[in-house]
Amino acid sequence: MKPKKSWREKLADSKGLPKVGEVSGSMSRRWGEGTMVIPAPLEVDALMKQVPRGRVVTINEIRVALAAKHKVDFACPLTTGIFSWIAAHAAAEAEAAGARRVTPFWRTLKSGGELNPKYPGGVDALGKRLRAEGHKIVKKGKRHLVADYESRLFQQLR
Repeated sequence: MKPKKSWREKLADSKGLPKVGEVSGSMSRRWGEGTMVIPAPLEVDALMKQVPRGRVVTINEIRVALAAKHKVDFACPLTTGIFSWIAAHAAAEAEAAGARRVTPFWRTLKSGGELNPKYPGGVDALGKRLRAEGHKIVKKGKRHLVADYESRLFQQLR
């Protein structure tokens, strides 16, 4: 039986990505028309690492930066989200192994400023880290959001 890959191994495995292509057929109904990039996991991780303390970014800003980098109309929402999740788990894995500087995954939010409950530690751990950086967390229904996140967005992703 083959041993299971660590999160850091999954992050480093680009599987031939990034790939750029035209969106057509049934895909265009869901994503729109034009050219799309499917990014490499390490590209998503590199963008997440750029967000400084006290700032946040949403997955949509990461997608915009990826599209600009690859000179396409948009970045794949599905793989960008999956790769941010892998980057978050790889960072938590590295932190558990004693690394002091890891990808600040808690600063990457879902659209609308929502904390991602699928990130390591869930919303409680994410909220604790964000509050330590000066953010206020509010609960709306079952969702946890960074209050006034728009004013704290990191704009210089590249």
